[in-house]
Amino acid sequence: MSIPSHPWWKSATVYQIYPASFFDANGDGTGDLAGIITKLDYLKDLGVDVIWLSPIYRSPLADMGYDISDYEDIDPRYGTLEDWDRLLEGVHARGMKLMMDLVVNHTSDEHAWFTASKSSKDDPKRDWYIWRPGKVVDGEELPPNNWRSLFQGSTWERDPVTGEYYLHLFVSKQPDLNWDNPNVRSAVCDVMRFWVRRGCDGFRMDAINLISKMDGLPDAPLVDHTQYYQPASMYFANGPHVHKYIKQMHTEVLSHHDLVTVGETPFTFEASELAAYVLPKNRELNMVFNFELINIDSPPESQFLRKPWTLGELKAIVGRWQRFMRDDGFWNAIYIENHDNARSVSRFGNDSVQWRAVSAKMLAIFEVTQTGTLYVYQGQELGLKNFPRTWGIEEYKDVACQNYWNLIKKQRQEAQGKEDVDMSDLLDDIAQKARDHARTPMQWNASAHGGFTTGTPWMRVNDDYPEWNAEQQISDQTSVHAFWKRALKARKAHDVLIYGDFVILLAEHEKVFAYTRNYGSTSALVLLNFKEGKAEVDLGEVIGGVAGYAFVLGNYENGEIGLEEKVTLRDYEGRVYVREALLN
Repeated sequence: MSIPSHPWWKSATVYQIYPASFFDANGDGTGDLAGIITKLDYLKDLGVDVIWLSPIYRSPLADMGYDISDYEDIDPRYGTLEDWDRLLEGVHARGMKLMMDLVVNHTSDEHAWFTASKSSKDDPKRDWYIWRPGKVVDGEELPPNNWRSLFQGSTWERDPVTGEYYLHLFVSKQPDLNWDNPNVRSAVCDVMRFWVRRGCDGFRMDAINLISKMDGLPDAPLVDHTQYYQPASMYFANGPHVHKYIKQMHTEVLSHHDLVTVGETPFTFEASELAAYVLPKNRELNMVFNFELINIDSPPESQFLRKPWTLGELKAIVGRWQRFMRDDGFWNAIYIENHDNARSVSRFGNDSVQWRAVSAKMLAIFEVTQTGTLYVYQGQELGLKNFPRTWGIEEYKDVACQNYWNLIKKQRQEAQGKEDVDMSDLLDDIAQKARDHARTPMQWNASAHGGFTTGTPWMRVNDDYPEWNAEQQISDQTSVHAFWKRALKARKAHDVLIYGDFVILLAEHEKVFAYTRNYGSTSALVLLNFKEGKAEVDLGEVIGGVAGYAFVLGNYENGEIGLEEKVTLRDYEGRVYVREALLN
């Protein structure tokens, strides 16, 4: 059979950089573009094809740069536009590409657009944002509706100048743009053109499914009786005009260039809703970040809390998306770690001294053997883990985490009638789940602050940097880093791992995730023990013979392992076998 050609971004490995925490070249304690430039050879050597930069635009940093005050300039903390040009030149010279983070559901309240908008009800930019008068209930003025901000409290902030409220789904310093205004849509297209003309190779689009709100902005139903403000994603996610607006971006900008695009789509688990953004016939985005797997251990009330998950649940989620609408061109974004989630080895593996490296490597196999564009987050390739439970709440810098902590603390103080309340259970949860765990500075070597900076780091470096750092791992062929290099090479060498079908074996097995991939005349078999302790697997009934399968990747350092029908997997062991069909 003939094998179809594929666009370059399907086989790409994308490496996400959180610039504040990557590498600080000037010693001011914050990572910068000059620092990234010095590490380009490290990234190329790892096997990276595309670098995705979290926001580096001008910003007051109310939400770590996801509050942008100028889309066409670099924040001085990170450098200058000329530094960005030098970075791009270095990336392209090494055969890699550069992807920018496009944050256009909202701006900073310090953006010139908003400064004009709030100045007067008659300003031409007034309706570039979403303004409404308050409502009076029992003689008291309340916000226009009862929507709860994603970072706690109301989604509305009253502006004293005009006496009206503006909408902000995130913090009050992040006012939402009014995408129903065609001038806003044109301005966003201009921003994209600015970066494409400068040489950018694609966009990750932040919260892009939130840009169209329900007409009339109705009150959300009462589901949380502990507070007035209610979750309202049913009225602001995947709204009535979202596809029209993204199609316009595609028609006016994206379709004219060979770019990679990925949308962030929170609050969306309905397959048909996600498909609408991705199917090629719709001409919108290449792929989206689906939240179903990354939320497997989060209860509905908060991502900062933990709930138990089973391997059966994980298999069902992965299997469903791996098989979803393949023939129609649906394409996945594969990730288990990013700047908004805790470290994967601490969540999905085992970060104890004994099993940390082994389970991190097993998770690497899990990632590289799925269909989709692969996303690796900085430090994931080193097996970096969450910082310790012993760190106090003052070490958590994330505004979302601090707001949630303060909300729960206030609720408990009011309920118990005292200031000093026990918060240890919540600290247990955020020690597992907080976004801050992904944001500690990169651990480059065993020198002070992990070699991240010669100054005082903006955020504390994890305590384990003397033993867990890039320099140590690069010189150790048994390290997590060395394994990621091998795993990425294996993925590139075997198209079956990227494009093959996906068939789950032994679906009821409580310890092992096993699956086959088939592509053309090639088959692959993947065996992953997700648990501590040995696991027995009988393949005799499920794959019709094991002859011809060659060992191509495994996370135990004892050479190649032949395949028998009955397999005993060691603790957190992962193996990949590939078989080429004998052609007549």
